[in-house]
Amino acid sequence: MSELTSSLTLDRARSTSTEAIEARFLVEHGGFTLDLDLTLPGRGVTAIFGHSGSGKTTLLRCLAGLARPRVGRLVVNGEIWLDTERNIFLPTHKRPLGYVFQEASLFPHLSVKKNLRFGLERVRAAERRVDLAQAAELLGIGHLLERAPAGLSGGERQRVGIARALLTSPRLLLLDEPLASLDQKRKLEILPYLERLHDELDIPVLYVSHAPEEVARLADHLVLLEGGRALASGPIADTLARLDLPLALADDASVVLEGIVDGYDSRYGLLTLALPGSSAKLTVVHASSPAGRAMRVTVKARDVSLITGAHEQDRSSVLNVLPATVIGIADDANPSQAVVRLDVDGSPLLARVTRYSLDRLGIVEGMRVWAQVKAVSLLA
Repeated sequence: MSELTSSLTLDRARSTSTEAIEARFLVEHGGFTLDLDLTLPGRGVTAIFGHSGSGKTTLLRCLAGLARPRVGRLVVNGEIWLDTERNIFLPTHKRPLGYVFQEASLFPHLSVKKNLRFGLERVRAAERRVDLAQAAELLGIGHLLERAPAGLSGGERQRVGIARALLTSPRLLLLDEPLASLDQKRKLEILPYLERLHDELDIPVLYVSHAPEEVARLADHLVLLEGGRALASGPIADTLARLDLPLALADDASVVLEGIVDGYDSRYGLLTLALPGSSAKLTVVHASSPAGRAMRVTVKARDVSLITGAHEQDRSSVLNVLPATVIGIADDANPSQAVVRLDVDGSPLLARVTRYSLDRLGIVEGMRVWAQVKAVSLLA
């Protein structure tokens, strides 16, 4: 590629869509083919989900310029990084992106602060969108700045790695299973910081994972890969609840509900969320949070039960009883069970129930029911 072509791409050659990521890749390597044509949101978190060998990491390598597709086009919020028809290929070192791997590759001989400055100094001062103090505060690592990487926990190392990537002022942030090497305690430690990145930074993030709970908690958009192809691509709430996809039939199937903080009961430690477009309220075991704040709740299908009469809830310990309509019913891998998709005034919900209960209650598509969800089972 000529220097002129390279400079044109750096000057942000515009495409017709400036708030989207257009990714079309055809890669053939060692008997594996990645064949994708995706249009993804230009902001927020897009989760790339799939089993090992589905093409997740190959997709990220194409986005980063580490793999060169035989046929492809990549446009990131109006910047053309790849177009094989026009012989445009922006090399990795000229793509304004951050890339975080499963293991944070920190320089062991440098302090945390000097590791961060390495990322910062890759960008000219006039082009910096994130400063060191902001990155340290976002990732909660201000108290670690003088430490050596060898003295950090796995979760702390990953937070430093993400902060260093942010300090390159990327226009795209790629996270390749950043929690995969951590135990459950460390995962729970780092997830709130990833949520802060989602809430406070206007940088599109592609987050590769094979953990449904991470996807449900962090993502706005979901791409489901299988065998190098996209089975689905769409908003997280709708895609997780699709009965024609394997996610809804998995043992840990779950959906996300978006709510607004409506009140707090300090005596019992219960937070009340108002669901959009509905008079229904959701009660969650959670610390106090400001009224009006948006909050996401993960609801597992196995934690939802169904009743057909509102009077049946009167003496129940279950706090959440939501009016819903049955939208669809799918066979579970276990023949004794079924998965029911529900609509709660526009919010999708899944319930895993026994076939016996389904028949005993006479539940069919189009029926009005009540979905019961224990407050203690909700993940907010």
